[in-house]
Amino acid sequence: MTDVGKIRNIALVSHSGAGKTSLCEALLFNAKVVTRIGNVEEGNTISDYEPEENKRASSIQTALIPLTTDGYKVNLLDTPGYDDFIGEVVSALRVVEGVIIPVAAPSGVEVGTDRAWNRCEEAGLPRMFFVNKMDRENADFYRTLEQIEAQFGRKCVAFQVPIGADQSFEGVVDLLDPPADLPPEVSERVQEGRERLVEAVAETDDDLATRYLEGEEISNADLVAAARKAVVAADLVPVLVGSAGMNLGVEELLKAAIDYLPSPVEAQAPAGSGPSGDGVEVSRDPDGPLAAFVFKTTADPFVGKLSVFRVYGGTLKSNSEVWNQARDQSERIGQVYLLRGKTQEQVTEVGPGDMGAISKLSATVTGDTLSQRDSSMAFEPVTFPVGYYTMSVYPKTKADVDKMSMSLARIVEEDPSLRMSREADTNETLISGLGDAHLEVAVERVKRKFGTELGLTLPKVPYKETITAVAKAEYKHKKQTGGHGQYGHVLLRLEPLERGEGFQFGAEVVGGSVPKEYIGPTEKGIAKALQEGVLAGYPVVDLRAVLYDGSFHDVDSSGICFEIAGSFAARKGVADAQPLLLEPVMKLTVRVPDVFTGDVIGDLNSKRGRIIGMTPEDGDTIIEAEAPQSELLRYATDLRSQTQGRGTYSVEFDHYEGAPAQMTQRLVEEAKKAKEAARA
Repeated sequence: MTDVGKIRNIALVSHSGAGKTSLCEALLFNAKVVTRIGNVEEGNTISDYEPEENKRASSIQTALIPLTTDGYKVNLLDTPGYDDFIGEVVSALRVVEGVIIPVAAPSGVEVGTDRAWNRCEEAGLPRMFFVNKMDRENADFYRTLEQIEAQFGRKCVAFQVPIGADQSFEGVVDLLDPPADLPPEVSERVQEGRERLVEAVAETDDDLATRYLEGEEISNADLVAAARKAVVAADLVPVLVGSAGMNLGVEELLKAAIDYLPSPVEAQAPAGSGPSGDGVEVSRDPDGPLAAFVFKTTADPFVGKLSVFRVYGGTLKSNSEVWNQARDQSERIGQVYLLRGKTQEQVTEVGPGDMGAISKLSATVTGDTLSQRDSSMAFEPVTFPVGYYTMSVYPKTKADVDKMSMSLARIVEEDPSLRMSREADTNETLISGLGDAHLEVAVERVKRKFGTELGLTLPKVPYKETITAVAKAEYKHKKQTGGHGQYGHVLLRLEPLERGEGFQFGAEVVGGSVPKEYIGPTEKGIAKALQEGVLAGYPVVDLRAVLYDGSFHDVDSSGICFEIAGSFAARKGVADAQPLLLEPVMKLTVRVPDVFTGDVIGDLNSKRGRIIGMTPEDGDTIIEAEAPQSELLRYATDLRSQTQGRGTYSVEFDHYEGAPAQMTQRLVEEAKKAKEAARA
């Protein structure tokens, strides 16, 4: 068991393509965990091991990559850079004490860099930048450093400078401890960089600031100690440089991460609560009460469910029993593993500050806490981002019908940023996520892990129909086939109601023209007819149907006869009551940088949207609008392309309103064609 003070839990978070996975490979190679550096394009890296990642040459899930060096254990969490998989980043940031943000030197600060920084700020996490890919064409460290300082502030300070760039890149120089024999081409840059660094460090410490202003020479030991304190407090953000592909600057990065980023002892554990909701302090004593947090779940077709956890207090041991307060049940722990990508190493225990995995827990899911029953406590669960990109999912073969629900439930358990629902009005199973790639990967995983082939298609819009005028309708169902005949006669009055009032039924029959036992079947027939629609086959809502007269036959009348009569009378009445097609209108809240506001508003106007209000906030504009659901089916993709991925939105159902005549005509024609095709 590694001493908790010598553990570093670090997430790699950045824009897609900045080189997180390649950096992990170089770090593993230097730590002698692997004998060769894997390549993302060749699909042979430790952290990108799933077929879906190899296919895309990109990370789509967080991988736990531990390594040891000089007595320290470093748990690296390699997270996806593509925004569709941001849920993986959220859960990873929950269980680390520090973050490395790689930035590609040729492209500089990108939208994913902003997102990584903002999430670190929200979580109060210490971080450092690693300007990567210095061996690539157009790599410019100083341009990237200027962008970082301009975007994130002067507390971002270079701790290193590169020797050369592009094809001539050959190493890095530590500004706190530069070598005596500096290459002449970097000596001026080193001097300038060191002065800036010493000044920045001194500003974070009153004693050093006084000594610096008085011109006193400050020792490297004092500078390093003050720098570390400032980095741990997130008051200083080191900027380092190198090339993961060439394995230059990588060892120096790892040393800096160990030297400057905090151990679990120095970071505050997340707040826990006991069974009664009272606060519980977490002890980092290996012999203390257990407090472990499950931050990731994977559905392994061979091992079963694999729960990846972080221990905050106590020790989680193999062949033991733990308590899950959130599920109010005990869990049997079989074998405990240490993970490295897809490989699992059996261990007897995992101590405080460390991470591991358990297979086949029956009730535990992502966000649950494992503790001891006599000292049961729970951490706050992870709040995952909500995705509004929704598709209809369907089984491709009859054999997949029975397996679809179970497979989707397992994949949603694995990825809590996915949601599965059922749309009763359209009889569709819907799956919602953060974008098209998110849902495509989910379907691919379902096929690979559970052998269930599913297809995705745009969901049907749950249109409805209503009436706009009062109408009367009469229908007499009369049939004589020998023996008992069939007879049911009803007169209805249909009245429009306010939006959202649904269907109401009333009876004003006098004199027993329709006996009481036939009133219920009449209502049933009307309701059935309204559910099937009249205009385009959509349910008819917001009307009141009144049975005001009718007649019956002593022998031939029955409940089914009046049900049929009510059904036909309702159809006839709706057709005469100036029917109107209703479309669902959604309330939309969009947050975009000010520079994109005009484009987004123009796009919403083209989608028949109505702008309700705009609020400026911290360089962004929050736009509140209403727009028809039919226009927003691909809005996640549209907004991403309009705002270079910087826009976010939420959407919820608001109300129904009348659809335009042109749309109504199109849907009516489509319904007619569908009926004709069904008859053929």
